[in-house]
Amino acid sequence: MTDNKPPSYKPLRVIPCEEILKIIPHRYPFLMIDQVEIIEENKRCAATKCVTANELYFHGHFPTKPIMPGVLMLEGMAQAAATMMMSVPENKGRFAFIAGIDNAKFRRQVVPGDVLKLFIEIVRFKGKICKLRGQAYVGDELAAEADFMGALD
Repeated sequence: MTDNKPPSYKPLRVIPCEEILKIIPHRYPFLMIDQVEIIEENKRCAATKCVTANELYFHGHFPTKPIMPGVLMLEGMAQAAATMMMSVPENKGRFAFIAGIDNAKFRRQVVPGDVLKLFIEIVRFKGKICKLRGQAYVGDELAAEADFMGALD
């Protein structure tokens, strides 16, 4: 993944929202992704979040200038990674947890009307622990990025 612009790709398969709900336990108002596209099985994916003015967090962040909290962009990346990992048969029924976040940077405000595209890559996966890299874009603009440690249970 590059920092300049979002990667181009052709998805192997698409996981729509109704399928995401069968894979990960997150529900409204904490489901932060609308769709996941598998780019490379259990290695790379892209997720979409259509940010609307109806998001519950905009009531307090901030009432006169709604901005998506950066930590929720990171949560969306983690949910995309969990969906990708839990969608393979050998991980069905397991749970994925964030074990750590490093190098998080927020580069652009995300506001109602934006379409957030989240890109996740598994850098290393050994046993129950994985290292991930995530980036969030609005159009061609990098909005957020971070390195994650994940754990499967």
